[in-house]
Amino acid sequence: MSLRIPAWVNGTLTPVDKLEVHQRGLRHKAVSVFVLHGDAILLQRRALGKYHTPGLWANTCCTHPHWDEAPELCARRRLEEELGITGRAPEFRHQLEYRADVGGGLTEHELVDVFVATVEHEVAVSPNLDEVMETRWADVDDLKEDIARHPERFTPWLRIYLDRHADAIFGPDTMKPTPR
Repeated sequence: MSLRIPAWVNGTLTPVDKLEVHQRGLRHKAVSVFVLHGDAILLQRRALGKYHTPGLWANTCCTHPHWDEAPELCARRRLEEELGITGRAPEFRHQLEYRADVGGGLTEHELVDVFVATVEHEVAVSPNLDEVMETRWADVDDLKEDIARHPERFTPWLRIYLDRHADAIFGPDTMKPTPR
């Protein structure tokens, strides 16, 4: 990989090769976007060619900003590059940090700026097949139940977001605990 992303090395934010960041588990900047329509979230299934978590379901899009790229510009850029969604200005909702094993000896340790774009109707998508193999809309409650039944089908970060940060991302009471 030749893409260099913002990561902390010995306490200093530094551009580091993306694969090296994940191999070393360095804390790094990230952006995640959720496109919402009512109680539904637009999900993407990661392309099989991705070097980690291929074929797993994730939020609408997630990425790493380029060096010196503003998070809000990164969010818009990746909505277009990954899903062909244009004309949206996702709103900053929350910043969070997590660390997760993503398989193959790789670790995501991200400081994430989370953005939300609310749409009036289910928007058309045109996925970049190098990034996304499939998309679907999922009702929030149904998604929580699906993750509880089949966590292995979802990226670690999506599971963490819904388990630990749902109120901050979606608003209080948006995601009630699933009855057991």
